[in-house]
Amino acid sequence: MWLRRTKSRVQIHSAPSPKFACSSFKDIHSLLSDEEPGGAASASSSHTLDSPRKPPIFHRIRSVNSLLRLQGNDSETEPEPEIRIPGTEQTVVIFFTSLGIVRRTFEDCKTVRTILRAFRVSIDERDLSMDSRFMNELQRIMNQPEKSKLTLPRVFIGGRYVGGAEEVRRLHESGELKKYIKGLPAAQAGTCEACGGYRFILCGECNGSHKCYKDKCGFRSCTSCNENGLVKCPSCSCAPF
Repeated sequence: MWLRRTKSRVQIHSAPSPKFACSSFKDIHSLLSDEEPGGAASASSSHTLDSPRKPPIFHRIRSVNSLLRLQGNDSETEPEPEIRIPGTEQTVVIFFTSLGIVRRTFEDCKTVRTILRAFRVSIDERDLSMDSRFMNELQRIMNQPEKSKLTLPRVFIGGRYVGGAEEVRRLHESGELKKYIKGLPAAQAGTCEACGGYRFILCGECNGSHKCYKDKCGFRSCTSCNENGLVKCPSCSCAPF
């Protein structure tokens, strides 16, 4: 007895034609290229591949160019010129303020002066609160505009600029500050009897008032002292303006 032939329910799907089956060199070139032509259509077809799609070639070229440009800028950047004070190769120069208006600045100046004084070397202390011309001098040395505000203190060792409070602290903690100061002449023992270590004395022309009186023209500003009626101590101050 013959069995009734039934229709098979198993569906046989025809395998898609492999993508690599191409008949021209143009198709091979398009398959080997990282970025396929065809815009959105080719982009959507690439998502069907099992392997992750590489970034488009122009994106990679742009990234490489940016990296090379950054590396080129770093290699071609010239170091900043060294800041120096001519004629101070045998001393330490510190620009600071003794006013306590800004507490942090006052504490930084006090700390740096204490660190430097502990080495017992010659120190040229230039107090901006005593004479505003020190600020003009510092701006000129640092090549800063006249209206710019420079943070204090500023330290120069052997004529070369070292930095501010943070740099001095770091050098002192690492032991490098001792190497910077090594070889500088020792400071004179004792305190200056003329000024008491302040580096300034009262002007002899106006007695510290910064005003002089003339019979013909009345009161006028004294030209021998600064705005505070002070002059540099002739015994211990050697800071030029």
